[in-house]
Amino acid sequence: MRNRLRAMAAAAALCALLAGCSDPGAGGGTAASAPATWPEQTARLDGVNLTIWASQNSTTVGEKVVADFEAATGASVDVETIPDPYEQGVQTRVATGDTPDLAFWQPTSSMLTAIGARNVLQPLDGAPWLERTDPAIRDITGLLDGTRYAALITSPAVEGVYYNKEVLAAAGITTLPRTFDELVAAARTLKAAGVTPFFEMGGDRWATQWWVQVQLADAARDGLWERVSSGQEKFTDPTILGAVERYKALIDEGLFNADIATAALEDQAAALLAGQAGMVVQVNSFFSQLQALTGTPELDQKIGFFPIAPSGNIGTFIPDQSNALVAFRTGDAAREAAARQLMSFWLGQGYPAFLADRQTVSLQPGVPDPDGVPTALRDVHAALPTSVGSMQALAVANPDLYIYLADMIQGTTTPQQVASQTQAQFDQLARAQGVPGF
Repeated sequence: MRNRLRAMAAAAALCALLAGCSDPGAGGGTAASAPATWPEQTARLDGVNLTIWASQNSTTVGEKVVADFEAATGASVDVETIPDPYEQGVQTRVATGDTPDLAFWQPTSSMLTAIGARNVLQPLDGAPWLERTDPAIRDITGLLDGTRYAALITSPAVEGVYYNKEVLAAAGITTLPRTFDELVAAARTLKAAGVTPFFEMGGDRWATQWWVQVQLADAARDGLWERVSSGQEKFTDPTILGAVERYKALIDEGLFNADIATAALEDQAAALLAGQAGMVVQVNSFFSQLQALTGTPELDQKIGFFPIAPSGNIGTFIPDQSNALVAFRTGDAAREAAARQLMSFWLGQGYPAFLADRQTVSLQPGVPDPDGVPTALRDVHAALPTSVGSMQALAVANPDLYIYLADMIQGTTTPQQVASQTQAQFDQLARAQGVPGF
């Protein structure tokens, strides 16, 4: 019942977004006919107050660049943390007309649609940082129907395997797995050596879906999510259901931590770093937890990364909310311009200091990576160009697969129920968007 209520609330919020606003692309709304202007990065903004919405794991992402922007312009910028589940909280508030000036937001087409981008977000076409952005990454996400609504600030997340080098070496694993089957074989070797092979954060729930999605990478490359989006294939059909069933089978085999149902993100990072587990399937934001625990020398010594799929070392990219910013149409022209100015500063004059503060990879060839970026993060970024899109990147809707999988881990649902619940919510969301066939 809780899951059905969550799905109904999400669909209702989406309907309000889609029905309650006119579509600027259709000739209505508040969109200006001329392209937006981009103020000079450090133009004075005394007396201007901006608000940024952030999730619990992105609240501190902009601390350095925001402070630098305030000092350079005189603006005041407040970062407001929206409690998890972040996406649902933001959608509900936006549907009631409550909007910030900027927000961290997943820049995929499904999530831009979910927030009603055409109606509530400022288009970012012609932004000054675009020509400086790596062409291989510039258009990988952030676009909806050809209009840019999101600005990438960090490398889009890639689903793959973070592993403890010392743990694998001690168990005699000297060659990294090259397929999903080899990954499972390595896990069994670790278990035989008395080590917890995989660590999962079932208590925090949101990472559970990565285990299903990496198994679907080959199918995604072959058009899986396009078929799901057109109703030709369902979550209850063998491909997706089979991935859920195998995830459950690996759990039942005892290849995961004993506290899988209650463990949190912090537990996962601590366990991998301490060598209490050999591997985790995660995305880039997980690495921030590791960086909070130790510095680059220890991370380079202990932590590695490789992408994985059934057929080989193929990543699955899933830009998340910590990777991108969106700017809202607030109706206040001065604040809207100031929001664009902050974006321009973030990816312009303030970008090198931002990268150094976050110890992360540069998206601009003209701006070198800062000293001390961990090797694993560079490997994640290197996997991006050959990665395939996730459900969030390629499907028309983004149901709460992770919630249903977490319920399965808790023992309250079966794989078949997970697939049925996810399909039912997908149908709801697709109908709310007016997708043909639903």
